[in-house]
Amino acid sequence: MTEHPTDETSRRVSTSDDIEVGTYLEIAQADRATGANPPVDIRWKTIVIVDFGSQYSRLIARRVRESNTYCEIIPHDAGNEILHEQDVIGVILSGGPNSVYEEGAPMAPAWVFDAGVPVLGICYGMQLIAHQLGGKVEPGTEHEYGHAVIHKDGRDNILFEGLDNEIPVWMSHGDRIEELPPGFRSLAYSENSPIAAMGNEQGTYFGIQFHPEVAHTPQGAEILRNFVFGVCEGTGDWTPENFVSDAIDRIKQRVGGGKVICALSGGVDSTVVAALIHRAIGDRLTCIFVDNGLMRRGEADRVQNVFVSQLGVNLIFVDGTERFLSALKGVIDPEIKRKAIGEEFIKVFEEVANDIGQVDYLAQGTVYPDVIESAGADSSASHKIKTHHNVGGLPERMNLKLIEPLRYMFKDEVRKAGAELGLTPQSVNRQPFPGPGLAIRIMGEVTYEKLEILRAVDWIVIDEVKADGLYDRLWQSFAVLTNTRTVGVMGDQRTYQYVVAIRAVTSEDAMTADWARLPYDTLARMSNRIVNEVPEVNRVVLDITSKPPGTIEWE
Repeated sequence: MTEHPTDETSRRVSTSDDIEVGTYLEIAQADRATGANPPVDIRWKTIVIVDFGSQYSRLIARRVRESNTYCEIIPHDAGNEILHEQDVIGVILSGGPNSVYEEGAPMAPAWVFDAGVPVLGICYGMQLIAHQLGGKVEPGTEHEYGHAVIHKDGRDNILFEGLDNEIPVWMSHGDRIEELPPGFRSLAYSENSPIAAMGNEQGTYFGIQFHPEVAHTPQGAEILRNFVFGVCEGTGDWTPENFVSDAIDRIKQRVGGGKVICALSGGVDSTVVAALIHRAIGDRLTCIFVDNGLMRRGEADRVQNVFVSQLGVNLIFVDGTERFLSALKGVIDPEIKRKAIGEEFIKVFEEVANDIGQVDYLAQGTVYPDVIESAGADSSASHKIKTHHNVGGLPERMNLKLIEPLRYMFKDEVRKAGAELGLTPQSVNRQPFPGPGLAIRIMGEVTYEKLEILRAVDWIVIDEVKADGLYDRLWQSFAVLTNTRTVGVMGDQRTYQYVVAIRAVTSEDAMTADWARLPYDTLARMSNRIVNEVPEVNRVVLDITSKPPGTIEWE
């Protein structure tokens, strides 16, 4: 085993478990299979991340994207199609739980070393380079987990350019390289690793035994930037301006002269999608806003006002409260809730599309974390966390073809794209709100009574968060209505009412999150107002669970 996270590591620096994710290539293949117009042939300068099952692969992607460089994560057994679809300028081999000398251990595909581009191996990836290019990897006499210090060997190399001679890093391995491959030399060492970093004489292949992608390696981002720009000669072209231009061209090419309906929630993702498509095809876009009865107080009026008065798009409003509550009647399991809501949405959209006539495409605000967390559990490298109503919750057969221009973007990238499109800060900086709405913040069966209780509580939570200037500092803040009742005393009388939980988290992209340390005074006002203004609630609790092990939402 080469990667053994401790509880501390898992809590603070890991992403979700190994999850297969998609690429632009998959969109192109799907288009060809369905006879749709192929995407515009725009090739990003791309770093390919080959995933060997590391819990940190998504963090590597985050760090590369932060350098304004496009990257894609592909499984270790993927073919070389990516070389034809993108302008690949470098490859990163991730860490992983295996040992390279084990029978059946995953190997780097041969095309990685035949592609003629620089390669960086991280932890298990470094050991693969050594093993597959003629070196020797053996179990270490001492394992190395946690904080360590590596020492540069004194010779200049581009990977460590601008860094101190002693570099604090985060280690997580049990194996070590005993013999370097031919043509390689050691670049750094640690107390327990004589070869903590290596590189070939040509300066194109590098291996590092530590994890530069985690926050526990303070200069890790600089090391990755040195690889991207110094070794791979990246240009930093993955910018909001370039993405918007590219996305508009792709949408025009794919849709042609057709019509698109856009599923609108009023959140950041669907707002940016609507703005992109409207910029691309104008009035051939019709936005559909469905009031599913699962929204927050005043949300329906706010969304209609924003999209009609500010964006000027064609908007159709559908009141679907009764049909959605009917579909959720008696449903308790959260996965079934999500799927029922997703199926009902599609039914509404197809009905509206039939009324409009000649509509072929449905646009959605699906983003990268949605895709990752909804990845199918039938893959050996994939564990589904939950079904997002707009990904795994969709029915297998639909009459409409999907357009998801944000499918491989993180939330912060979506916000930057929205700003580039001229959206207001109020629209771009809104906290995420789940597509299934309050249904997944109600434990147990969803009823109209419970929805009204939660709407009242949620209003108070957000009101107090904004009053203290905390809204923009939090990733999400909301209330959950539990299915538990407790005894209380109010006005000298015994009560038996609901318990609500307050949930507030900080995060960069929803892949990991930490519970927010809200001021005690803020929490006190929330609790006092809730039990006094919402008669069905007599107890308030605070959720102090990070992700992982929990998720941001409760269901």
